[in-house]
Parts: sequence; structure tokens; C-alpha cells
Amino acid sequence: MNRGYSRCSTNEGKQDINRQVRELKAAGAEVVYMEYEHGDAKVKNQQQAMFAESEAGDTIIVLEVSRLARSTQQLCEIIEIVRQKNLRLVIVGSITLDCRNGQADPMSEAFLQMAGVFSQLELSMIRAKVRSGMENAKAKGKQIGRPQVTADDVPSGFLRHYPAYKRGRLNVSELARVCNISRTTAYKYIGLLER
Repeated sequence: MNRGYSRCSTNEGKQDINRQVRELKAAGAEVVYMEYEHGDAKVKNQQQAMFAESEAGDTIIVLEVSRLARSTQQLCEIIEIVRQKNLRLVIVGSITLDCRNGQADPMSEAFLQMAGVFSQLELSMIRAKVRSGMENAKAKGKQIGRPQVTADDVPSGFLRHYPAYKRGRLNVSELARVCNISRTTAYKYIGLLER
């Protein structure tokens, strides 16, 4: 079976995972695993599920090495899984590591590991630029992070249901549900109102 793996850091619309899914299907993926996680995250549930469900002879298709892993250590662990499970790993338009016979071509494995080094380097450079930009903004007096919220910023919808919470007619979960907010946000608003 041909299994595709797509990954974005977030599902909040900043990255389009659907492009990856389309391209993976065009490359022959019969099923596509969609992950919303940072590339260097230690646990990637969909990736783990994909490898757990893979059987000897299956092909794993990924568009870029950086979608698979952002650290050379994780990439080496993935290469070992591919070897142990007798899989074929295809980085579309780039590298194919075929371990269906239990062995890996040393040159392909080396190229894949070098691509992993560059992927990790790219992530380190991005993080350095972000840190530099934040320090520059702070030096110019700009506020970094989310703006402070005060009791005046609590939405009217929350204020409308808050008295029912105070009288014990709603618990925090119910209050959050009727206001269409998370429990964490509900606790934050409660804290602001009860100061």
C-alpha cells in the first residue's frame, strides 16, 4: 500500500495541508495521514500510526524531508523503522530509500541524512531570525505577545451568562460551552471579574 504523510505546524489556516494531500495523492498515495504538529516535536501521533499500520513492502510518500522530521536524530530513527519494517520511503522528486529487501542503498541513505541536516539547519535559522526580530521589536518599545486583557475586555456574551455561573446554575464547562469559548478562557474571564 502507498501511504502519504503530510504535516503542518498548525491547523489555524496559516499553512495549507490540503496542497500536500493533493500532491501526495497525485504521487500515488492511497491513504494520507495528516499531522498538525511542529516538525521537531518528539511525538507525532499520525506519523506513529502510519508506521504502526505499515506492512512489509509498503511505500511511504512524503513531499519534503522537513515534513517528516526537523532533526537528524528523528530522521535517523525513521530510517531505522523503514529498514526494520522493509518499507520504501519516497521523498517526491528527490530521494527514494528502498528497504523492501531489508537493506538500504548506502548512497540514498547518506543523501537522506544530509537532507535532514539541512532541514534541521533551516529550522535553527528560522528560530534565530524570530528571536532577533522579537529583540529588535522590544528595543523599539513594541509589546511582544498577546495584549493584556482586563475586566473591560470581557465580552458581553460572557457577562450575560456569568450571573448564572455565580448562582451555581452553570458550572465552568457549561459556561464555556454556552459562550462558545474554551474552559481556559472562561477561567481567565472569571479571574478578571472576581479580582
